Amino acid sequence: MKPISIVIETPKGSGHKYNYQPDQKNFKLKKLLPAGMVFPYDFGFIPDTRGEDGDPLDVMVISEIATFPGCCMDCRIIGAFKVLQTAPDGKTIRNDRFFAIPEVSVMFKDVTDIKDLPHALLDQLEHFFKNYITQEGKLLEVTERIGAAAARKMIH
Repeated sequence: MKPISIVIETPKGSGHKYNYQPDQKNFKLKKLLPAGMVFPYDFGFIPDTRGEDGDPLDVMVISEIATFPGCCMDCRIIGAFKVLQTAPDGKTIRNDRFFAIPEVSVMFKDVTDIKDLPHALLDQLEHFFKNYITQEGKLLEVTERIGAAAARKMIH
């Protein structure tokens, strides 16, 4: 498997969400999370991709480290959540969440597919995304959890 580059927008442990502004070539604070809520892992995007929401594809990088906004790292895709996201006006779009492991990770070096992760961790990540998106008045439904091969096919 050839690694792909991931750009981090919001680091692990952050209680605020950043978005990359390509026209300004910087990161802008988008919102604050409720007290006590933080990103469980680094969160960013896959450059040169486009989701149904018009943004690059979202990716959570599962790792033992926390980086910083703008950090770029080579990762392997291990799977994804297929997601339906409903806005307050009732419009529903696909806004999938991909999962990756940094090539340099020691703790997760043997993880090649989301099935290698504990089921309880995947449940917690699903709940994080649901809780996170409700702060914007949106609803999120994970329709399917897919493995590495299917996720890579979706990206390409």
